[in-house]
Amino acid sequence: MATTFANLLYHVVYSTKDRVPLIRDDIRERLYEYIGGIIRGEGGILLEVGGVADHVHLLAKFKTSIAVAEMVQKIKGKSSKWVNDLPDRRERFDWQEGYGAFSVSESLVPRVCNYIRTQEEHHRKVSFKDELISLLKKNKIPYDERYLLG
Repeated sequence: MATTFANLLYHVVYSTKDRVPLIRDDIRERLYEYIGGIIRGEGGILLEVGGVADHVHLLAKFKTSIAVAEMVQKIKGKSSKWVNDLPDRRERFDWQEGYGAFSVSESLVPRVCNYIRTQEEHHRKVSFKDELISLLKKNKIPYDERYLLG
């Protein structure tokens, strides 16, 4: 083939360090916009972003030339620096070291977008730990529960 054809869609989930509720309402939308800018700057497209005070969900398209791990590292590194550089910031903002990344079929984009958009409602009923375990099971990813939220 003379060219590359790809549609690399990822549902990415990661939390604040020690799951401290640092994503306050006063920065949430600006943080999401900034994350979208990081992704666009790397040639990707942010399709949906959402979450609650202690974690974020992204649905994004990434270029074929960048590994998911590198992309997530850039998103987390640049966004935490941005939050820490805010003039009214009182506490240190950090993301947890790990993340979950799940490939998504184009046919499931509307469903995943809705899931991400309704995170606040979802977490009134389901804990982050239970949500993460469910995502891991659905994607047939083995895990050791001792290391899920540590």
